[in-house]
Amino acid sequence: MSVLLDTHIWVWWLTPDARLPAAERAALDVLAVRRELCLSAMSMWEAQVLHAKGRLSLPLSFSDWLVRATADDVVQVLPLDIDVVLALDELPASFHGDPADRLIVATARAHAFPLATHDATIRRSRVVRLWRP
Repeated sequence: MSVLLDTHIWVWWLTPDARLPAAERAALDVLAVRRELCLSAMSMWEAQVLHAKGRLSLPLSFSDWLVRATADDVVQVLPLDIDVVLALDELPASFHGDPADRLIVATARAHAFPLATHDATIRRSRVVRLWRP
């Protein structure tokens, strides 16, 4: 079964970030081999914003990193489409004020994928099924 990655999980997985536990990293590696990892298109924008603000340090240029990080053998990028917008419209108004997080959760819901995230607000909300390695 495919899993949608929250932006921070995607970045942590593809960089040597110690915040991603080894067991999760290994489980994501297995899913990648099986081509079962997905990414909301919104996460590419979010990564660019983080990089532009100096909050995402990469060992190569952002453009080179992004091309590699979204390659077909790494993740399947899911577009912002009508199903995602309709799922967004169904989210409670009280859920998470961050537009990127709302779109990522809506993407997971639209595709019926569990979401890999460490975001406490999303995890507490119970509006999306969570991935458990």
